[in-house]
Amino acid sequence: MKKILLVVFTSIALLSCSKNNDINFEYTFVPIAEIIAPVSFTFGETDTLKLKYTLPNGCYYFNDVYYEYKDSTRIVAISAIKELDTYCTEAIITEEYNLLVRASQEEDYIFKFWKGKDTNGENIFEEVIVPVN
Repeated sequence: MKKILLVVFTSIALLSCSKNNDINFEYTFVPIAEIIAPVSFTFGETDTLKLKYTLPNGCYYFNDVYYEYKDSTRIVAISAIKELDTYCTEAIITEEYNLLVRASQEEDYIFKFWKGKDTNGENIFEEVIVPVN
């Protein structure tokens, strides 16, 4: 009985790894269209930044928020998954993400939100400074 179960589970495992199920995709960033930030943070408390972004068609899906910090500067971008080699609907989807930030420093927070790239391929950022009370 154990041998039969082993053969069945092995067969299922091999069949589930078929190359026909592979999805071709890449990770990419989508520009943050609008930022709604509080006037200030209160030290030790958590507050919310609202990030609005647009997925350009039906092949894009929200993945995560890229959040890099160094000293008092924070770089923020929206990471998306883009399906490749597939039919994409023309649907443009606008979404909002609530980014929770705990004010753990007494210095002002300098946020740099990724807005896209210029004609030379250089990153464009919108800088927002949020003071801490």
